[in-house]
Amino acid sequence: MICFFQASVGALYKIVCALLELEQSKARIWDHYEKSKNHILTNFDQTLEEAQLQMDQEILLEVQADEIWPSNLNTHPAGNEYALVPLEPSRSSITIAGGPTLSNGYSTGFGTHLLQGNNFSLPLRDADSDDILNNRSKVDSCGLTGLHNLGNTCFMNSAIQCLVHTPPVVEYFLKDYSEEINEENPLGMQGELAIAFGELLRKLWSSGRTSIAPRAFKAKLARFAPQFSGYNQHDSQELLAFLLDGLHEDLNRVRKKPYIEARDADGRPDEEFADECWKNHKARNDSIIVDVCQGQYKSTLVCPVCGKVSVTFDPFMYLSLPLPSTVTRMMTVTVFSGDGSSLPMPFTVTLPKNGCCKDLIRALSASCCLKSSEALLFAEVYDHRIYRYLENPFESLSNIKDEEHIVAYRVPINHDKLLRLEIMHRRTDRFLSEPQFNVHRKLIGAPLVTYLPKGSITGANIHAAVSVVLAPLLRAKAFPPVNQVQFSKENGGGPSLDSIVLTDDGTCSSHKDISTSNMALEERANGPPSLQLALTDDKGASRTSIDTDSSIFPGSCIRVLMDWPVREHDLYDFSFLEDLPEVFKSGCMLKKTRQEAVTLFSCLETFLKEEPLGPDDMWYCPSCKEHRQATKKLDLWRLPEILVVHLKRFSYSRFLKNKLDTFVNFPVHNLDLGKYVKCRAVPRHSYVYELYAISNHYGGLGGGHYSAYAKLIEEDSWYHFDDSHVSPVNEHEIKTSAAYVLFYRRVEVDSKMSVEETSSSANSRSC
Repeated sequence: MICFFQASVGALYKIVCALLELEQSKARIWDHYEKSKNHILTNFDQTLEEAQLQMDQEILLEVQADEIWPSNLNTHPAGNEYALVPLEPSRSSITIAGGPTLSNGYSTGFGTHLLQGNNFSLPLRDADSDDILNNRSKVDSCGLTGLHNLGNTCFMNSAIQCLVHTPPVVEYFLKDYSEEINEENPLGMQGELAIAFGELLRKLWSSGRTSIAPRAFKAKLARFAPQFSGYNQHDSQELLAFLLDGLHEDLNRVRKKPYIEARDADGRPDEEFADECWKNHKARNDSIIVDVCQGQYKSTLVCPVCGKVSVTFDPFMYLSLPLPSTVTRMMTVTVFSGDGSSLPMPFTVTLPKNGCCKDLIRALSASCCLKSSEALLFAEVYDHRIYRYLENPFESLSNIKDEEHIVAYRVPINHDKLLRLEIMHRRTDRFLSEPQFNVHRKLIGAPLVTYLPKGSITGANIHAAVSVVLAPLLRAKAFPPVNQVQFSKENGGGPSLDSIVLTDDGTCSSHKDISTSNMALEERANGPPSLQLALTDDKGASRTSIDTDSSIFPGSCIRVLMDWPVREHDLYDFSFLEDLPEVFKSGCMLKKTRQEAVTLFSCLETFLKEEPLGPDDMWYCPSCKEHRQATKKLDLWRLPEILVVHLKRFSYSRFLKNKLDTFVNFPVHNLDLGKYVKCRAVPRHSYVYELYAISNHYGGLGGGHYSAYAKLIEEDSWYHFDDSHVSPVNEHEIKTSAAYVLFYRRVEVDSKMSVEETSSSANSRSC
């Protein structure tokens, strides 16, 4: 006898028509799943598996009468139709139940209704199926049954296979759990989801099966979770989260949940407060799922304004660990020197995605070795002008887009007491046309910023300050060494370029005295370039030329426009002011991210790392009576017997949706989490885990394919569950970049084993 689903549709027609003594040309079979005529089975070469028929579903046999098909007459659906319900596919027969009363194998007429009739049984054997029988590999072990893909339900199959290979869950559902079914829980599903899952698990663990179609379970799931109805692709972790929560509520031993008022810690020790929170949770939630799958973590919130600290202890069903690249953001900022001491230099820093400008200031200050006498002034540059300054340290980094150009100016720490000088650049191009030259001017490069002392400002002061900030850009062989060249009175009467400094108090001074004789020297023909400066507005429109002897009456800021004739432009290396890098170049960095591997421990540390809340997730501070962007810190407190780890590969933001294919190196054996658990009431060796299942996702965002790896612990063997196909796999092959949800079980480690021995074993076995 062959497997039910390996038989062909043609074989089914032959058997049913022979059973009922019908001519095959006068019969046709409908897929009657959920008592609805879905379609006629017309492809006789298809297997029943390919036709997506499932175990225990109804099919309809429609019989032609007087060369008329009853369904074409829009009569009652019972007319001249037999309801056929196949037995489980592991049995080599079809049982026909609930059919109409038969008269010589035919229904008694169009008006005949479906009644509870006799059961008929016939061995399902097809002469054409001998090749299938000879070529198929029979799997006799329990727990190696596949699940049919009902369309795009591989996400569900993957999650189910991981859960039905969870040892305490299998043990529970293979026993009699009926007494724990809670039909009264308003948060549950009257026990129907638990019963459907239990029946599915029992079938998956029956011997001799190859695969089954979980349509009955899916129908029950869709009834209580409409988001999973239909045959669209969904997320296996979302399905798993709903299923675990639904099973918990259906099996909750607490029939009437007591009201428990939440209390604050009030200075009590963490151990005492954590135990109280766990006891209160168990008073309302007590099921097999809580017993084996739920742990507890500590959450600490700190108000950035008043310093108020809030500590809570909350249960968790699984750990959703971000990949480091999903909670951090790389930003590139070009740093300019305000005193002419260095060339512009881009720096790339890594920041919290939910961070603020204060985090950017802190990270960039360390990267560029900012002096104690300096501060950083951030600005957004757009169209060669300063579009805005980023002066609020609490402004969210989410306001800065990846394609923007951000610069930082190193300025005196007391710059708020000085006068800001902004320098924009304009190039003059001359085009020959008839009958005259046309002059075209446009803004170029990045603006520069420096500071002057407040008070009486002359054109000479501005010329000198501009010369200082431009000094690093001078080409080495443009003219003789700076210490040999002096300014003439006509050129501003300023000191030599290397002698001008901007002191900490913002005043311009000279390291050398300028002798009268040097001041009187005529400008050399190949001397330093003259500066063509003009006062301007924030849009770069020219106003008034700045002579060296003119007096300037500034407001809070002086904006200067510098014209660059061809000769002066060639004397400077202007490339440092052009082509500012974007904040983030996504294509290049995405390729780099995919090539880099991270460890499960680095993901866990990222999850536990203190970080600011997002601007859309503000915390209400009871002291300030305001919503604040508090900092949040998580710590593991108690861990469950079964630890489910979700790797957050799908990244969502306002500007980008992406799936990360980063390879995460996770231990298969001896995952030791002892150092991450803050509760010391349980010995550290009780936090060692072994991997037993993986839900995999292949492909991109919004599509792809799911499969599962699961271990038969009794055999110490791994298998690949790819929908209906089950095949053995080597342990070293299960670690891939497709790993999405990891399932670990706690193992007992000899208490005498030292931490060093455990760590050494983990390193040797998990690589």
